[in-house]
Amino acid sequence: MDVVTSRDEVLATLTPDYDRASELKAFDDTKLGVKGLVDAGVTEIPRIFHHPHDDLDNSASGDTQIRIPVIDLQGIGRDVIKRKEIVESIRDASETWGFFQLVNHGIPVSVLEEMKEGVRRFHEQDTQVKEELYTRDPMRPVVYNSNFDLYSAPATNWRDTFLCQMAPNPPNPEDLPAACRDILEQYSKLVMKVGILLFELLSEALGLNPKHLNEIDCSEGLAILGHYYPACPQPELTMGTTKHADNDFVNVLLQDHIGGLQVLYQDKWVDIPPVPGALVVNIGDLLQASLLIFLVNCY
Repeated sequence: MDVVTSRDEVLATLTPDYDRASELKAFDDTKLGVKGLVDAGVTEIPRIFHHPHDDLDNSASGDTQIRIPVIDLQGIGRDVIKRKEIVESIRDASETWGFFQLVNHGIPVSVLEEMKEGVRRFHEQDTQVKEELYTRDPMRPVVYNSNFDLYSAPATNWRDTFLCQMAPNPPNPEDLPAACRDILEQYSKLVMKVGILLFELLSEALGLNPKHLNEIDCSEGLAILGHYYPACPQPELTMGTTKHADNDFVNVLLQDHIGGLQVLYQDKWVDIPPVPGALVVNIGDLLQASLLIFLVNCY
């Protein structure tokens, strides 16, 4: 029988005073997140944030020569031939990569920039305001915490997050964080339009009626997450987000100018450098599963 032991587990056996469960709870109980550690002036990150060397080494070697497809939606509503070309590009990108970047998608750059600024305002606002929103109750209109999987993940990520379920039943405006309330509502309406269009194009790429995926409610829900990765005093020991897949239909990601996003393509990590005004789209597990069921039923 093979026994796999993580680096942290080895360290824990070498230093018996390390009680991971207690340290996780102590960190969670502060309700201050990673930002609280930075504000406290830590120079050495707590052990709970240490990641195995193999994970850190693999992610650090992103390929900068390969680029994910960039799809330009300019003219899609006016030119039938252009729309056909876009559909073919989305089909190819979805099959080959599962990722692509969208430009000229209809959301003004000013809105994108204000959305990023709103996320920053939320995470950098007064600590007492954020403490009131800190929760692990998924039924709250706004869920703010550090690491949704804090107590189950093998290593903690250097990241704080807030989550708002904006559709199909949006919260009352007064329940949204004041620091980003207006832009959350504005961005939600615009990104929903992008999502509906994406499902039309994906339906066409599959040879289906353009309304198919929207009619089976793929675009009914919308969750907005605002991640925050404050400067880390020991970035060589931790990660902001570990390797994962998204369990939704489609994920639309708005990067800031710093970058750091990578995707796994043909067993190689590939950097996705920020493109001003672009949205990164990836096909989620739920859509892949739905399509698989559809194809099985067809045969």
